[in-house]
Amino acid sequence: MSDKTIIGLAGNPNCGKTTLFNELTGSNGYVGNWPGVTVEKKQATWRADKNVTFVDLPGIYSLSPYSPEETVSRDYIVNERPDAIINLLDVTNLERNLYLTTQVLEAGRPVVVGLNMIDLLKERGDVIDTAVLSEKLGVPVVEVSALRNTNVTELVKTAVEAGKKGVPSQGPKCFSPEVEKALEKIADLIADAAPAALSRWYSIKVFERDASAIAPLGLSAEKDAQLEDIISAVEKSRDDDAESIITSDRYEWIATVMAAAVKKAPKKLTRSEKIDRIVTNRILGLPIFIAVMTLVYFLAISTVGTAATDWVNDNLFGEGFHVFGIGDAEYNEAKEEFDEHHYGDTIDAYFDAAEEAGIDVEAAKAAVEAKEWDSEDLANFIEEASKQNVIATTTPLHDEDGNLIDTDDNPVRLDADGQPILAEGQVLKTAGGVTADGFKTAIEGAATEPEASDYGVWSPSIPDVVKDALEGAGASPAVVSLVVDGIIGGVGAVLGFIPQMLVFFILLSFLEDCGYMSRVAFVMDRVFRRFGLSGKSFIPLLISSGCGVPGVLSTRTIENEKDRRMTAMLTTMIPCSAKQPIIALVMGVLIGGSSDWWIAPMFYFMGVAAIIISAIMLKKTKPFAGEPAPFVMELPDYHMPSIRSWAMHVWERISAYIVKAGTIIFAAAVGIWALSNFGWATWDGGNGAFGFLPGFDGAPDAVMDYSLLAAVGGFLSVIFAPLGFANWQATAASISALIAKENLVSTFGVLYGLGEASEKSVTMWTGFGSMFTDPNGVLHVGAMCAFVAFNMLDAPCFAAIGTIRRQMDSPKWFWFAIGYQCIFAWVVGLIINQLWELFVLGTFGVWTVVALIFLAAILFQLFRPVPKWDKKDDKILSSLNVASAK
Repeated sequence: MSDKTIIGLAGNPNCGKTTLFNELTGSNGYVGNWPGVTVEKKQATWRADKNVTFVDLPGIYSLSPYSPEETVSRDYIVNERPDAIINLLDVTNLERNLYLTTQVLEAGRPVVVGLNMIDLLKERGDVIDTAVLSEKLGVPVVEVSALRNTNVTELVKTAVEAGKKGVPSQGPKCFSPEVEKALEKIADLIADAAPAALSRWYSIKVFERDASAIAPLGLSAEKDAQLEDIISAVEKSRDDDAESIITSDRYEWIATVMAAAVKKAPKKLTRSEKIDRIVTNRILGLPIFIAVMTLVYFLAISTVGTAATDWVNDNLFGEGFHVFGIGDAEYNEAKEEFDEHHYGDTIDAYFDAAEEAGIDVEAAKAAVEAKEWDSEDLANFIEEASKQNVIATTTPLHDEDGNLIDTDDNPVRLDADGQPILAEGQVLKTAGGVTADGFKTAIEGAATEPEASDYGVWSPSIPDVVKDALEGAGASPAVVSLVVDGIIGGVGAVLGFIPQMLVFFILLSFLEDCGYMSRVAFVMDRVFRRFGLSGKSFIPLLISSGCGVPGVLSTRTIENEKDRRMTAMLTTMIPCSAKQPIIALVMGVLIGGSSDWWIAPMFYFMGVAAIIISAIMLKKTKPFAGEPAPFVMELPDYHMPSIRSWAMHVWERISAYIVKAGTIIFAAAVGIWALSNFGWATWDGGNGAFGFLPGFDGAPDAVMDYSLLAAVGGFLSVIFAPLGFANWQATAASISALIAKENLVSTFGVLYGLGEASEKSVTMWTGFGSMFTDPNGVLHVGAMCAFVAFNMLDAPCFAAIGTIRRQMDSPKWFWFAIGYQCIFAWVVGLIINQLWELFVLGTFGVWTVVALIFLAAILFQLFRPVPKWDKKDDKILSSLNVASAK
């Protein structure tokens, strides 16, 4: 086998074709249970002989031109002419698989048929006479098990031998005598246009009036008329259309082959059929699926996955960690004992009292923040406070999130003036008065704060290591900030989700590879079809509730191009885990983080409603018109997936997330960093120059107020005025959320000088709420909900945006998707805010009218009848004379 040999792998979805490809090549091609899962042609060499190359074609049911996958496979076989074709059949669904085989045999290439899953057939007790089947098909037939690597080498060697002989298959005479006679006449008429090896192929395509297949023949109008007479005569005789006649005759011939070559065991329910009676049951199917996915999410999101993701975010990209936990317990014990003294609260309370007494505290505060405990400024402050006999009468205590707490240790909300709102019978938890000596003791105690690096075996975080290395090399502050805050901070925020996704994909891939997820699509098809989507759209939506990137990636399992594009557009409207901090922030403002659980589900239902409404509206537009693709899917027998294919399946998804999403995240993170850190030094005492703002002398804490991001936010804030948030901070936060949605909360912390305050912090709730509070102290809840609705429904994070761009594979459709998401989100936000202003505050204006017009337009599009569009791109012609007319 010295010469190069190219072998195409063709077969139905779920026949094990891609498993065979992986076994032969060691490739990480995707192994799944979905039609059209291998959307692109995949190519790799045989591990046993690098001169043999395999091309993994999409899983298809026929070579008719009804989907991109069928077109890819047909064009490859007919036009690129591989040396041989291995047509792999699922023997547990042999009759259905043989339909494609009859077409492949007609394509004029050497063919070898592989009977896969022969081990499952033996479990059923069925027997296939391969000699009879080979005789009927006219090509070699080999029994194999791709999963267990049985007879795989024999199959390949047979194909290589057939390819070297180069004898093309012409296909069996599988049609009625009347049709065969018509095909002979057609072959004679097109003999000068069709290659001899493809004469039968083109004859059948002409009979079917397959427009795209016969276009290369360039037939004249005169020949078209002659051919049409031949076809019409058969149609009249059979009282049926040509395509249906061909299909019917194929299945009748296949039935005779099955009768001659297959001996079936006495009929009894198989293991898979017994399971399907339960899991696909009309009543039990959906509850069982909900229970299964609840367990998957519990493991991936609530336990193992989240614990791992939190560890990565908090340690690897956060503050560092104790290797193997060595020293962790000792440090936590010391830190807990230290926190019990509330040194920070004591120091803050005394500073407040000293400031009220007219003492300048700025220098001393700066020394404390810099942890310069022996500072002369601190010593001078203590001396001056002692002279004036400053005493802090009370010391309010705070929790770990920086919230004031009451005597029951509950966080205390603040009103618009910053005063605590206490429940009846409650008071603030305090530690009593503080004198100058008490302040000095607190300073001495604060100096003893335990450092994690002093315990056990400590490993600093990636940002800390890189920062120290850059500073040690003499890098400028701008370069350090770019690498640490921009690149590592931006990319790390997204890569931190990898452990959670890994657990999720391990579980989901098992469900897919064992055969269960095919049943889920079948169960959900009944529901989704009512909204213009097929059951195959459900899995991307489900996955997106964890993360939008793998959700968008999984849309490629949808074979209908229109459905695939629409699902990719809409799937990220489902609230993912990264949007949960935004929901928590609103809950804090509205209900103070109480147990009113319905607020969070409300936003999830909003995402679901947005998808349903959008699907119905888009289905009534010309680009997405048409019924969802018919739900045709073989339900493979349940089986234990091979560890190899299972692992490669998981790795492909994780690597796609890292590679495909990582490139655009890198660029976006640098862009957002530049906008946030560069601007004009126009603050009091600034020189007005443009540059790296934190690098200027005297730069204030709120340096972002003078940044390019503030300028861009201010310019774009006009767009959001009708939604109720016409300030640059809200716009800037929305822009930063494009890197990762959870960035929105941290951006607010920077904008309002709240430091590391989280979405659970009362100070964060107060700052966020103040953005939607007017000068009269009225909280505009409609504007707040509009802000959240916009950020939940608009374009997703850059990782998902990059994935959408690759999945759409078209700049036009990519920009349409992003444009639709942003415009739809803006319209929803407008309607929410304007209706709230109208019905709650009684405000009516121009934008109220605009909102009502948009609402009326949405309702009209939802309930109007489906338009009838002219079909100008029929792939099967009603008559060959139509082609001539064109």
